[in-house]
Amino acid sequence: MTAGAARMPAIFFGHGSPMNAIERTRYSGAWHRLGDALPKPRAILSVSAHWYTRGTAVTAMDRPRTIHDFGGFPQELFEVQYPARGDPELAGRVRDLLAPLEVPLDQTWGLDHGSWSVLVHAFPQADVPVVQLSIDGTKPPRFHYDLAKKLAPLRDEGVLILGSGNVVHNLGRIQWVEDVRPYDWAARFNDKVRDCLATREHGALIDFAALGEDARLSVPTPDHYLPLLYVIAQQREDETVSFAVDGIEYGSIGMLTAVIGLPAG
Repeated sequence: MTAGAARMPAIFFGHGSPMNAIERTRYSGAWHRLGDALPKPRAILSVSAHWYTRGTAVTAMDRPRTIHDFGGFPQELFEVQYPARGDPELAGRVRDLLAPLEVPLDQTWGLDHGSWSVLVHAFPQADVPVVQLSIDGTKPPRFHYDLAKKLAPLRDEGVLILGSGNVVHNLGRIQWVEDVRPYDWAARFNDKVRDCLATREHGALIDFAALGEDARLSVPTPDHYLPLLYVIAQQREDETVSFAVDGIEYGSIGMLTAVIGLPAG
């Protein structure tokens, strides 16, 4: 690991549709500007909603493949490659930090669209190594928050910790209409999450189900919400949260991107 590296921010990206990878939207534009504003990481550790497993694993290959884990989109999207290197050394470091939890060094997964659809904008040169950490879908939210706390030293070793999902993610209620008004429950839940992020109410964000019907509808399954907990767990006492972009697409897909610890200017 690089000695004396500046502390890296931690970022939650609301990635939305994989089409954001190839389209110029206000979200992809914000991700590009955010990448320009960041100090260049030594490596990236990504926690994506799309590697949702039993148990916790970390990618450890030299050359992770670009995974097109979706269907029904234009061929142009399937042709996107994100040829970032992996970082077996970082994978081993992650495994050691998370001990005594058993964390296999994975050689089969790669980079799914939760990672590369935002990285193609934030780091378009693909010149920063990327490692993915899986989400154990059998564990409750508190487990993920507490596990993520153990990763905090990585930020002082030049590693950008990235979570990719969506605060609001209800595919069953999508309205395939441009500029449709968000459902009231989606807007309320998104606003509540923003408020909790701004006021550092981590307990409410962990116990999000206690927020009632708005939470049930906004987070019908936890896979896209849990990456947020890996990011807020990195917040230190002297750090605030800023919002690079926000919005709700198709009525029920939240696009909030939240940044912890980005230096001013």
